[in-house]
Amino acid sequence: MSLKQKAVKGLFWSTVENFSAKGIQFVLGIILARILLPEDYGLIGMIMIFLAISAVFIESGFSKALIQKKDRDEKDFSTVFFFNIAISVVFYLILFLTAPLIANFYNQDILISIVRVIGLLIIINSFGVVQRTKFTINIDFKTQTKASTTSIVVSGLIGIYMAYAGYGVWALVFQALSKALINVTILWILSKWMPRDGFHMERFKALFSFGSKLLVAKLLDSIFKNIYLIVIGRFFSVAELGYYTRAKQLNDFPSANLTSILQRVTFPLLSTMQDDTRRLKENYRIIIRMSSMVVFPLMVGLAAAARPLIIVLLTEKWIESVWMLQLLCFTGLLYPLHALNINVLNVIGRSDLTLRLSVLKKLVHIPVIIVGVIYGIKVMLIGMIFSNIIGFFLNSYWTKRLIDFSSWQQLKEVMPSFMISVGVGVLLVLFESICDLSPIMMLIGQTVIGMVFVIVISELLKLEEYVLLKGIISKQLKSLRR
Repeated sequence: MSLKQKAVKGLFWSTVENFSAKGIQFVLGIILARILLPEDYGLIGMIMIFLAISAVFIESGFSKALIQKKDRDEKDFSTVFFFNIAISVVFYLILFLTAPLIANFYNQDILISIVRVIGLLIIINSFGVVQRTKFTINIDFKTQTKASTTSIVVSGLIGIYMAYAGYGVWALVFQALSKALINVTILWILSKWMPRDGFHMERFKALFSFGSKLLVAKLLDSIFKNIYLIVIGRFFSVAELGYYTRAKQLNDFPSANLTSILQRVTFPLLSTMQDDTRRLKENYRIIIRMSSMVVFPLMVGLAAAARPLIIVLLTEKWIESVWMLQLLCFTGLLYPLHALNINVLNVIGRSDLTLRLSVLKKLVHIPVIIVGVIYGIKVMLIGMIFSNIIGFFLNSYWTKRLIDFSSWQQLKEVMPSFMISVGVGVLLVLFESICDLSPIMMLIGQTVIGMVFVIVISELLKLEEYVLLKGIISKQLKSLRR
């Protein structure tokens, strides 16, 4: 199988994984949200940063280091495996011992037991890092799809049963634990890989020289991505944090998932071109055009249809999430460009620049947080939009230096998709203001109008990215029918 064929197949199955597995998870999450209260989600949101930080240390940038390393062997994989297990135990013990301090910080005694139980996720997930990495190196997302889909369905049913039985926040805790345990178990069975060597310090040092910078960068990114949860949980109510976490999950479903697909598939693919700047730039150009073709209309459409969407999916009790979701959609608009610019730096092996950029972008967020504490969540979210725009220009500065692809060139490439998205937004807002329909009919109408508009305009303009995406989907559907 050629590299191009592997890439197309990988893109297809990575998309299937994210939007079948995570689509199922999304639906199950909607059912849970209709049963549980915003306060239940708020309690989980309060501790997400601690789990996220622990997960960063477990992965430690080694996954990307293994993918980027051309001469990796069994000693490298075994070294990463044993390090992950050791560091996960250390972090679980830290969480276990500091649980009372976390509970005191938020004034929520129940967090002591929640932290100590859900913290087991750290140890469970550490057992699957190498298996996932090996599948990613081979651009094999079909196998990962099987594992993630099964774990999501089973754990989702467990969560729904517990929610109906009146377990409240514990339904979310045990849903997360069962999902991780089932997923890792299936990955072990399907990968047939087991560590056959020990821990090798010289391999650890070699991998860590690349991975350590990604570790610090990802750590900073994780802290600042979740610090809003701490700020809202500490200075506002548990319910407001619950509204925010649900709005963020709705926002992340299209933007973060699509970006994750592209990152997972393109990183191993582009790593094979790291010594050919011309090919790297051309393939990166195509990638950002395709990603913006999908992400931009989705995010603008989601913002325009936020009110009927939340009423239909979550009921009126979540109505306070509407304006939060609308603002978050605009913070996520440039997220694919952010992530893909960083991907280029990592492909070339410049993890030092990834770290430097991470520090600079986090400094931009500090005044946003301070202003948000003083003036409220709405001002904070508006500030996040501007900080993300600044972050894009910081990221693309180095893309210009390394592969001669400036921020203005990138914006020019994605401009057709942006203009189509503006048209989608205007149409959907006008439709809602003119038509007096029930929430479900309004949502259906806006969805149909948005999709038809994007397809018709793209067909008329024969956009390169649209033609490529249509070709990929068509080929994969034909191969499935054979």
